[in-house]
Amino acid sequence: MNRVSRLVTVHGQVQGVFFRDGCRREAEHYGVTGWIENAPDGTVRALFEGPSDAVETLLKWAHDGPTRAVVERVDVTGTEDQGTSEFRVRG
Repeated sequence: MNRVSRLVTVHGQVQGVFFRDGCRREAEHYGVTGWIENAPDGTVRALFEGPSDAVETLLKWAHDGPTRAVVERVDVTGTEDQGTSEFRVRG
């Protein structure tokens, strides 16, 4: 298994639209671990860890998000594996 770790920042109308909960459900479905949180600047930040194909699938989902979200941009940066074992909604 090729495990990868990605820090993600989602810009747009992404708070107050169930983005974090929707992402948690998708992450659990695809076996991705990590966390997601609302940031003070109105973005949503996340850490996605897991098999590269599962992380890529979750990244594709993040470009659209749930129905009420309006995603303008998704920034993705590779990072060292944090060793997460579940996916948590923070804050």
